[in-house]
Amino acid sequence: MRKNTVRTILGVLAAGALALPGIAATSAAGGDDARGGGHHRDCAAKFDEAQRIDMESFRDFDAEAWRDGHHEDAVSVFASGHRFAGIDAIMAAQKSHFENREAIWTWTEIDRHVYGCKTATIEYDATYELPSIGFKSRALTVVTYTFERGRWLSIYDQGTAFPAPAQ
Repeated sequence: MRKNTVRTILGVLAAGALALPGIAATSAAGGDDARGGGHHRDCAAKFDEAQRIDMESFRDFDAEAWRDGHHEDAVSVFASGHRFAGIDAIMAAQKSHFENREAIWTWTEIDRHVYGCKTATIEYDATYELPSIGFKSRALTVVTYTFERGRWLSIYDQGTAFPAPAQ
């Protein structure tokens, strides 16, 4: 009887030892976690919503929502080369956009990369127009987001001007 008990215990330990590396590898590779495997899907859904609000709130002149979607240490580099560090500086630079409410902001997503629940980048072909003065600027814009305290926040964006369209 004692011999069978020892064998049973050794068998259970051996089975556990064989299974443990596979379980550890799945966890390390980002496989389904203890929360049911939905964690990364939840992050992706939150990211989709955050980036949509970021772009639409700028288009719709919703300064409060746009500011709320940015990290306090965000950096923005305009296609002109001007750099603004910190959300207060960025909001000051965009003051006329939100007050005048005349710009036409359009964008087309070109590419995106989401790295779990850490960072994400999106590349846009973006156009900013001020019809009242005949201004039109087209830029390749890349926005980087960080996931912090359960929220995606825009932390860095940079626009690179495309050449003026041929007349």
